[in-house]
Amino acid sequence: MTQLWTPDCLERSPMFEPLRGYGAALQGAGWPTMADLQSLLDARQPPLLSGGGMPLRFVAPARRSVRLEDKYEARIYLNGEVQVRPANWHDFMNALVWLTFPLAKAALNARHYCALLDQQSAGTSNRGPLQDALTLFDEGGVIVAAGDAGLLRLLREFSWKELFWHNRACVESSMRFYLFGHALYEKALSPYTGLTGRGIFLEVNEDFFETGITAQTARLDALLEKRLFDTGAWRTTRELAPVPILGVPGWCADNECAAYYDNTGYFRPGRDGR
Repeated sequence: MTQLWTPDCLERSPMFEPLRGYGAALQGAGWPTMADLQSLLDARQPPLLSGGGMPLRFVAPARRSVRLEDKYEARIYLNGEVQVRPANWHDFMNALVWLTFPLAKAALNARHYCALLDQQSAGTSNRGPLQDALTLFDEGGVIVAAGDAGLLRLLREFSWKELFWHNRACVESSMRFYLFGHALYEKALSPYTGLTGRGIFLEVNEDFFETGITAQTARLDALLEKRLFDTGAWRTTRELAPVPILGVPGWCADNECAAYYDNTGYFRPGRDGR
């Protein structure tokens, strides 16, 4: 089914700010073509690479195959081929995330490919918890950067109202949220109560917030790449903390009222009851 294109898609909400640097060139009257996307890739210097070090290319989807070399992540790793369906929000957002966070996406690709090789060696088609965690972040991840460790503690403790309302001024000055997952970006086109990402938390210096969005995403990309290659992490999906993203100040008109954060169906307490 052909999906409706909306030229102002990245201007609808501050949630899309990380993608605007590259997406602005694609906000014409109709769906960006493969050539449009590739032209942005070709303009990047140094060239963007897959997890296997191959120059990245956006290509049309291929027929399904049981060969490991033809699987989605394997094609990226081995050939640099990122498959993009035409007129498709999910794949369009994925292309923009590759352009915005190329180091982190390549790291995810490398970890996925290694996991595929492990599956093949074990003679199983069953996905492991590592692959589930990588996929969960790739599809629904949120990067949370904070200059105040106390704010991250409140986030880890599920102290939503304390964080987003009682510490609202501190959140606005010393904490920022960046959508990473392309499925989450797709959902953000029509946000709904219950929209939740899965977060990775990064501590940054206070001067980080004084730089522009391009410098911020580049710095986060490098930090996230390092985190993604940490073999001691990514054991299960439980390591990725839930983030009710419509609670972020400025991301939803309804959250200008304190009572918004009393909705425990959305702002759920932690596992210990907090």
